[in-house]
Amino acid sequence: VQLQASGGGLVQAGGSLRLSCAASGATLRTYTAGWFRQAPGKEHEFVAAIRGNGGSTHYAAFVEGRFTISKDNAKNTVYLEMSSLKPEDTAVYSCAASNSIILSSIRGLRHYKYQGQGTQVTVSS
Repeated sequence: VQLQASGGGLVQAGGSLRLSCAASGATLRTYTAGWFRQAPGKEHEFVAAIRGNGGSTHYAAFVEGRFTISKDNAKNTVYLEMSSLKPEDTAVYSCAASNSIILSSIRGLRHYKYQGQGTQVTVSS
């Protein structure tokens, strides 16, 4: 399974971005997909996840209602809509997917079978 994230860029604080994660080699409909981010010098951090087959969505506490994760099964793509961006949201954002991950593990990147390359998000103050 190949995952390709895109949509990052430079945005001012308070702005919005939509990240995309396109998958090939598998149908994401049945997969749990997650977004993670990594700021310079820091560990990977869970952002959001969406369960397979129209399942539930889950967010990190710092999202505070600003981000929305969704999945377009027809396009085999997962999205992360981000609004009210803050400078502390600056990081490389990457997506991950797995068809065999339990709910209690979705916040751990190591539990995902597949991980894609990241896309840089930079929020200026």
